[in-house]
Amino acid sequence: MRGHAADTDADMTENEKLTDRFVKLAAAPDEGRPYRIYYDREVKGFGLRVTKAGFRAFILNYRARGVERRYTIGSFPDWAVSAAREEAKRIKRFVDQGRDPMSERHEERAAPTVNDLIDRYLTEHAPRKRERSRQEDESLIRQWIRPELGNKRVADLRHADVERLHRKITAKGVPIRANRAAALLSKMFSLAARWEMRSDNPCRGLERNTEEKRNRYLASDELRRLTDALAVHPNQAAANAIRLLLLTGARRGEVLGATWDQFDLEEGVWTKAASFTKQKKLHRVPLSAPARRLLAEIKHAADQRPMGANREPSPFVFPAQRAARKGVGHLVEIKGPWAAICKAAQLSGVRVHDLRHSYASILASAGLSFPVIGALLGHTQPGTTARYAHLFDDPLRAATERVGTIVAGNDDGKPAANIIELNRR
Repeated sequence: MRGHAADTDADMTENEKLTDRFVKLAAAPDEGRPYRIYYDREVKGFGLRVTKAGFRAFILNYRARGVERRYTIGSFPDWAVSAAREEAKRIKRFVDQGRDPMSERHEERAAPTVNDLIDRYLTEHAPRKRERSRQEDESLIRQWIRPELGNKRVADLRHADVERLHRKITAKGVPIRANRAAALLSKMFSLAARWEMRSDNPCRGLERNTEEKRNRYLASDELRRLTDALAVHPNQAAANAIRLLLLTGARRGEVLGATWDQFDLEEGVWTKAASFTKQKKLHRVPLSAPARRLLAEIKHAADQRPMGANREPSPFVFPAQRAARKGVGHLVEIKGPWAAICKAAQLSGVRVHDLRHSYASILASAGLSFPVIGALLGHTQPGTTARYAHLFDDPLRAATERVGTIVAGNDDGKPAANIIELNRR
């Protein structure tokens, strides 16, 4: 018999008492019909749909908000008749409460996944970051976050999922990288809350791996060996970049990406645009005479290179070697030359960033104040510069020795050679 308001002209419908045996034997639709529906006499709207290919699935027809819906419960034999009938009853109770299960299912399927969140993060937020930070984000996403969490819905991700990923990366022997992945996820889910994908951050409260702050500075003898190694290294472009790092205390990306229009060699000033610095603020720093001389030599050498027909002068102080002929691109990595130079100078455990620390240590050992050191390094928070506090031991020791000589009555301008008892008679 013809049947239900949700049926189409292509339907064939019948009312039957659905049993597992009936479902197995239910006939396929006649020629020209895509499917046939057999409705259950016991539960209104509950039925079996049989396609021309013989595929059998349980469905439920219901009306919600004035709209006829057909909800697919599941296929046979994955679902037995009794289980499908109970599921139909459960869904009908939701409908009686004013809910629309079909609409909820569609919304659930359309809910953003972590992959969707990643795509939006890379499109809308990542471009604001420095190039090196973007590359690190993309590496973590490609290696860990997409493969492990990408298919999960944003709303379903739990603290335990983040903790499990953090442990897995840590177990690979890269605990710091595990912390970076957790920090990246935390940022993405903070943005997810702003973008109304979910209301909380599942990364909050994660116990991260302990990170020891590095305090590696080059001693005088190490500086001498480094200088000697730089003088004979075959790649003088990389050697000059390292020299400028040591002479200015600038960050690696600031030096490698520096352009000639940032420098006023006559005034001896390096002006870094806000878009160029980590703190996102314009940073104007004076250049020492050796730094100005080094830059002048680099500029003179660049100007002396023969000009080809298609070559334009590079705007970069350290142009990429392959791109130098076309005047585009800059040197982006010096890991290879740095490793070779460290080996030649017999330096162990020294990173390129430690040149910045060494620059700060020289300033501190000379007795310069935190504000001066912070200004030269481009720090915006005093606490960042405070990590060099222990380097003030030498000038402080010299100062206190000076007081000691005066109080002890040995004010000859030289520090006392021995400890003098102040209560001596």
